[in-house]
Formats: sequence, structure tokens, C-alpha cells
Amino acid sequence: MPQPDFTQELTQSLAERIFVLDGAMGTTIRSYGLAEADARGKRFADSPKDLLNNGDILSITQPDAIGDIHKRFYEAGSDICETNTFSATSIAQSEFFVEDPREHGGRKDPEFFQKIIENPFLNELAWEMNVESARLCRKWADAIGTDTGIKRYVAGAIGPLTVSLTNSPDPEDHAFRVVNFDQVLEAYKLQIRALIEGGCDILMIETIFDSLNAKAAAVAVQEVFLEQNLKLPLILSAAVGLGGETMISAQKVEAFWIAFAHTHPLAIGLNCSLGPDLMRPHLEELSDCATTHVSCYPNAGLPNPLAPTGFDLEPRHMADHMAEFAGAGLLNLAGGCCGNTPDHIAAISRAVAGKKPREVPVVKNF
Repeated sequence: MPQPDFTQELTQSLAERIFVLDGAMGTTIRSYGLAEADARGKRFADSPKDLLNNGDILSITQPDAIGDIHKRFYEAGSDICETNTFSATSIAQSEFFVEDPREHGGRKDPEFFQKIIENPFLNELAWEMNVESARLCRKWADAIGTDTGIKRYVAGAIGPLTVSLTNSPDPEDHAFRVVNFDQVLEAYKLQIRALIEGGCDILMIETIFDSLNAKAAAVAVQEVFLEQNLKLPLILSAAVGLGGETMISAQKVEAFWIAFAHTHPLAIGLNCSLGPDLMRPHLEELSDCATTHVSCYPNAGLPNPLAPTGFDLEPRHMADHMAEFAGAGLLNLAGGCCGNTPDHIAAISRAVAGKKPREVPVVKNF
């Protein structure tokens, strides 16, 4: 059943303390040593493509592992955990279950993706992934919240896609897009309905690298709210490059805020892409302009394939950086993205405990 709107409750809590987000689902999954057969399970044993990198399918084939990851992050101090649904749309899942026309001289285009949007198998799979992932996270949010007496929340993760509405992949035809806005909108609406059905408290459009894709997700959120006569808190988080641009769409941090301010999000923030040291100036810029809460969950440094987690920074390093962010008055929500394990989150939780949260500017007639 749909959850009540916790916006006011969360706003009051965020005025009192810095909330802790979770860490990296993908990084933590790898520590379980799962093999291709584990990802497939009996149900997808005959799938023609490899599924091991399809982390979202583990909510169906390995629910105990995914549930255990949520449990560990909540126990580490996470106030909010994200569902295991980063790629749980029909569009993203088509990469694992539909033959790529480019392998036979064809191309992906809106005609191809219209078939994806209308594919019953992919739609049913996306629905099940989101509902079951939300229920798994909900189970442990309620259990750990009851055990500790500290309420925990579930954020429905709405990730980026493998296609872009902003850029053309064809250097000879700059107007060409492989997919159109309405198709992306429909894929996101199905995901959002399923996340609500599974019991999410918050919706989180995250790791935004294409602002137009994120616009489609934000429109999908608003349309589903209208059709179901409900409202949930919304968080938006962008992946940024070294220059503070939202990757493919090249939209700078201040422009990112201006583009989404009208959605009145509970929080807006930055995640993934960079380590905390490189992300700091962009976080400072966002903190200066945003008139809502600010979140930050960076990678544990830059990628390093020789490091145990694939990233250099250890829990103590992440704790030091996030404590500095908090001390500078830049944070309302803190966590970690790629390379951040439950141990990293536990260290971050201790580091920001007792720190004063960033003050949200009061804006009249906004």
C-alpha cells in the first residue's frame, strides 16, 4: 500500500541532525562472491545473455543477499536506504534480455524502443523488480527501526538509463535520438508506480548524468502523484564531472538546481562520479544556491582496480572528508556511492553524529 507523505516529518528531523544515507549496492554485492548461476537462479537459467552484472535481478533470484545488504547498511547507521532498482526499467533491462540490432547491422532508434516499452515480459519484470526490491528494503527498515527505536526510511532508487535524450549518437545527424521523451516517461512511470506499490517512503532520482532524462523522471513522478492522488518526498542527485557539469548534458550545478527547483524536492545533491575531495567545490556551489536540503554521497575516491573495493578511500578517509563537509555547513544528508561498504557508512555515521546540519535558506514567495 502507498506510504503517507513524510515530507513534514523529514523536514523537522533534518533541521535537527544530519541524516545518513547508505553506501554502494554494487560494491557490496561483489563482496558476496556471487557467480553467474547465482544471478540467474532457476528462473532465468536459460537466458541467452549474461546476467551477473544485472544487480537488480538479484532482488528476485537472491533476495536473502539483497535483504542482508539493506540490513547491514541500516545497522551501520543509515537513516535512509535506497532500493536495489538502479536499472529496473524496461529500457535498461532490455540490455540483458533483447538482442541488440546493432550486432546485425541495424540500429537502436525510437521504433526499436517502442517495442521495448510495449514488451510484456520486460514490463512485468520491471514491475516485479521494483515491487520486490521495495518490499525487501521496507522489511529491514521496519525491523531495524523497531529494534533501535530510530525510524528508518526507504528511498525508491530511480537511476539513469543507457540512452540519452540530450545527445545524438550519430555524428551525421545531430537531431537523431535513439529514444524519445514519451518512451522514457512511460518507462519511468511504470517504475515509480511499482516502487510506490512496494512501500517506498521517498522517491530518489539519482546519479543524473543527463538532465533531460531526469526531467522525464520528474514529470513521471508528478503524473503518478496526480493519478494516484498522493505525494511522497522527492530527492534529486546528480553525477558531476571535474568542471561541475552533469556529465552528458553538461549542465552546471547552479543550472541543475534551477532546472529542478520547481519540483520542490526534499533535497538536491551530488553523488557518484568523483571522490569527496574533488566533489567539494561543486557541493559548496550547490549549497550556496539551493533553497532546500543538500545531500552528498561521493565515490570512495577515484577508481582503482587494485584496491579491495575498486576505490582507494578507506572508511576512515571517507569519515574525515564527510566530517569536514559537515563542519563547513554543507550537508543535510551524507552517504557514500561506489566503493562505500557498510564499514564506510558506519564511519561516516559516527563522523557526522552531533554535527549541526546545513541551514536551509528561507525564501519568500518561492
